[in-house]
Amino acid sequence: MSDKKDLWIAAITRGHNAGVALLKNGELVFATEEERYTRRKYDGGPFAAMIKILEFTDRLDYLVVAHTQTLHDTAGMIDFTGDDVYTGLARKLGLIDRYRPSYNKPGMEHPQVIDLSHMHHKLHAACAFYRSGFNEAAAVIVDGAGTFIPMQVKNENTWGWEVESIFNCSYPAIFDTVFKNIGMRSVVPTQIETVDVKGETYDSIISDRAGIVKVYEAATEYCGFTAIEAGKTMGLFPYGEPNDNIPPLFDDLGIVSLSNRNVIIPTYPNSGIVNAGLYPELKDGLASDVTKLQNRRDMAYACQTQTQAEVVKYIRKAVEKTGHKNVVISGGYGLNCVANYHYLEALKDEGINIYVEPISNDAGTALGAALMTHRHLTEDTTNYGVDHNLYLGIKYCYSDEEMLETVNKYNGSIEDATHDDIVELITNKNIVSLFQGGSEAGPRALGNRSILYDPTDPDGKDFVNQVKRREYFRPFAGTILEEDVHEWFDLRGMDSSPSMMYAVNCQPGVEDKIPAIIHVDGTCRIQTVNRDQNPHYYDIIKTFKNKTDCPIIFNTSFNLGGEPLVETLDDACRTLSESEIEYLYLPEYGKLVSIKNA
Repeated sequence: MSDKKDLWIAAITRGHNAGVALLKNGELVFATEEERYTRRKYDGGPFAAMIKILEFTDRLDYLVVAHTQTLHDTAGMIDFTGDDVYTGLARKLGLIDRYRPSYNKPGMEHPQVIDLSHMHHKLHAACAFYRSGFNEAAAVIVDGAGTFIPMQVKNENTWGWEVESIFNCSYPAIFDTVFKNIGMRSVVPTQIETVDVKGETYDSIISDRAGIVKVYEAATEYCGFTAIEAGKTMGLFPYGEPNDNIPPLFDDLGIVSLSNRNVIIPTYPNSGIVNAGLYPELKDGLASDVTKLQNRRDMAYACQTQTQAEVVKYIRKAVEKTGHKNVVISGGYGLNCVANYHYLEALKDEGINIYVEPISNDAGTALGAALMTHRHLTEDTTNYGVDHNLYLGIKYCYSDEEMLETVNKYNGSIEDATHDDIVELITNKNIVSLFQGGSEAGPRALGNRSILYDPTDPDGKDFVNQVKRREYFRPFAGTILEEDVHEWFDLRGMDSSPSMMYAVNCQPGVEDKIPAIIHVDGTCRIQTVNRDQNPHYYDIIKTFKNKTDCPIIFNTSFNLGGEPLVETLDDACRTLSESEIEYLYLPEYGKLVSIKNA
């Protein structure tokens, strides 16, 4: 299946948002998350995703492993042979050499397996840097709890966790740590010192306080969600307002990003707790849905506005410590579209160029691990420019018989259709799902696994939220023809927004034209698209514009509440059968599927 001269590197990330990235001669040919195949949100252990590597190659030169703890610490072993489970699976699939002895002891690892789990934040940085187009850059990583760092407190051995990091990045594979905030579970006085870990020396803050993401996670649980659902808190924040009865979430100690421990109690390595019992304003109220309590909304507002202000401090600190005006941002907080837009305004007069990585969740560390390993091995210093391609899933090819069999399984029908037919359905207030090409890497639906609707419908937000079984307050995104974006939205100096990483302001008069996708604060999370990026999607929106004079389509992820993006045609048809969504468009085949929920 593959030529021996080709260099194949796969990387996996093991924890939540587990996933795989595959390089052929340095080119990213496949990236996915485990949840797409197992249908369990945030699933760990990328076993199903690893099997999909066989769709591209029957052998690997290297398998690179990313996590926050090493394989020998946490991965578990296969019976009898003693392999860790990931090396063992790769061996059993024939991806790496099967004819090796067992490697169940440190120092006897499989020579084709590289464990980079000790550099979680660096892998976030590598993903962002290599895809940014910058030749040199500072990386700001704002994350929950990265690599476990062995520390000694009061003469006792314990652990710290990297929560914010700054790196100095350059080709081919140089990622020098210059600053790190280390959170401790142990009660320790705040220390500012130089740390030497595994031969690397850097300035650090060591404390028992919550990092930026831990503050956000604590607020998220306070608002009634699980810690990993921080995007919901971002959606709730505009319903809140400044509240002087909520104490500051960060102490002004002259050091960036140290939380107020009276308000936020970290529970490393997990989330944190809002110490509501200490403050009358924060105590529980009576409501079946706590998001309708003003103290929850105001906490979401405080959390969003104060955390994004702290990240601005980190960006400035990164420029100061590295001398670079180019800054890449990753880690979980990089997915905060509201904050990303805020940086553009806060830093507009400082000459700082920002790239925010679209795959900022932990799945991105697989990309970082693969790209870093390739550059380290080959010493390739070529800058290939900004990489906007996120359509990195498997490109399925279905025969007429396979399509018909799948549709019949769900008692549906299938017929020929054109873009005009789809636009006619949408303008008549029908939801139409869109399935084509490879699924999107990262959490955003960008036109290959999307649900489309009419953005001009005043009731569109409530209608689609009900159909998708999402919370009432959650906003929707829009995709706009790239050539029309500046007439409709203020991108604060950006030319485009192809990865939907910014919640932007509308131009005057726009809000009333597309009420279904405008949030309560007058912003819209926007994706720009040109024909080179996604021809069918572009042409659908162009057809919609020709019919309505509106160059924007309502776009949300093709899934129901709590589920991952659909991956296969079967996933898509099942979703229709279990919801009020009736239509599924397959533009590559010119087919429209109709499945009515009985």
